Amino acid sequence: MPVVRYFAAAQEAAGRDTERRIETTLGDLRRAVSAEHSGLGPILPRCAVLVGGARVDDATVLGEDDLVDVLPPFAGG
Repeated sequence: MPVVRYFAAAQEAAGRDTERRIETTLGDLRRAVSAEHSGLGPILPRCAVLVGGARVDDATVLGEDDLVDVLPPFAGG
């Protein structure tokens, strides 16, 4: 089962920093976490979502050991 790691505002919206998921594609995972964690709905479209450290599309099949990072936009200077 893939592991999702939430950072910064995404972590706050999800109410956790990590969770294991059963979805088999990134698109299914995005829809499921948005439905289960209502606070993620407005944030997730602006987040960088990386699988194994790379940006991929929603059709990407998730492996059992994949690590999915949800990174909201960061400001800084």
